Amino acid sequence: MYFEDFVLDSVIGIPPVRICKKDMLDFGLKYDNIPIHTDEEYAASTHFGRLIAPGVMSFMTVWAKFLENDIFADELLAGKSTKIEWFRPVFAEDELTGKAVVTRLTERNAKNGIVEVTFYVTNQQGELVLTDVTEVIVKRRLNSSN
Repeated sequence: MYFEDFVLDSVIGIPPVRICKKDMLDFGLKYDNIPIHTDEEYAASTHFGRLIAPGVMSFMTVWAKFLENDIFADELLAGKSTKIEWFRPVFAEDELTGKAVVTRLTERNAKNGIVEVTFYVTNQQGELVLTDVTEVIVKRRLNSSN
């Protein structure tokens, strides 16, 4: 979609995605190698009582599902920023569901604009586990009025 096609406050549903323990461990060992993500014995001794998924992995799992909608298509030029906030831990076998809301549209120049999308991600109990605000740079339609 071109920048002009986005509508403020429009909502894009994101299908559920299950957090696999093996994927959690693999991601943790490679990208976030701290005991709460990778050491079951240590994690059992924390107030969580078990391993928790790396936060970035939790978001990226939902982001990957969101991208299946292909709303940006070939008009996506680049990511600009992202800000994730975590509210609850995510555990192995949790099922995350999300919605993405277009929360800001900013014209940059005649060639592109910034689309801000806010994600709200819940677990299978309906509890908010994270939010994310991502800005992407999207092509504008080139016409005589630009």
